[in-house]
Amino acid sequence: MAAGWGADQSTGRRIAPVAALDFVLEPGGWPEAEPHRAEIAAHFAARAAENPALWNGALLLLRAGSLTEGDMVRGAFRQTDFASFLWWREAMGWRDLGMVNAFALAAIEGADGAFVLGVMGAHTSVPGSAYFPGGTPDPDDVVDGSRVDLAASALRELQEETGLTARDVAHDGGFVAVHDGPRIAFLRRLVFAEGGEALAARIRAFLASEREPELADVMVVRDARDITPRVAPFAEAYMRARWAADGR
Repeated sequence: MAAGWGADQSTGRRIAPVAALDFVLEPGGWPEAEPHRAEIAAHFAARAAENPALWNGALLLLRAGSLTEGDMVRGAFRQTDFASFLWWREAMGWRDLGMVNAFALAAIEGADGAFVLGVMGAHTSVPGSAYFPGGTPDPDDVVDGSRVDLAASALRELQEETGLTARDVAHDGGFVAVHDGPRIAFLRRLVFAEGGEALAARIRAFLASEREPELADVMVVRDARDITPRVAPFAEAYMRARWAADGR
């Protein structure tokens, strides 16, 4: 498992098709975390001393009891802060505290079937880890007052992290969900007209033009031999499922 992702959740990991996503933002915060506020603050202070670039911004976690699964996935997010999330992941090992880390990723796939993953920069909370562009949603992903738009989130993160846009996508294969313990990764299959190496070159040129890029590099994965321990478990599970579907 890639460093920084907490306890191994591979026993119950599964992949399910998704026809549509329907999420809203509800009030209420994270009541199970509130009694631990002093621990959360101390943990974040220690992590920020190690990495001053960490920022305690607002983010959204899915309320576990509100999730309705099936081809149509529905649920309600609540707002908390990054310090609480980081404490939950690193200090508590994803212990059940009433929330699920649900997020959207742009699963970049070249015309040659190669996948392109981003390698996280040293200033992030998971430096060196490799996964598809995306991340835990935040208030910028709330539209129309209360709707949490994960489909738009995946495209926004794609552009912010790689410079690629929806206009570059040749085929949008929609979402699948990778259920990974306390995480649900919604991976949006985006197939481009260029091959993996050409896409990687474009992204590297974009990163070189950015003053503070989120990614340190990109990683091209053609088959299982290219997977290393730094690849996030949900990204690996997705790619292996795609290869199985293609008979590879």
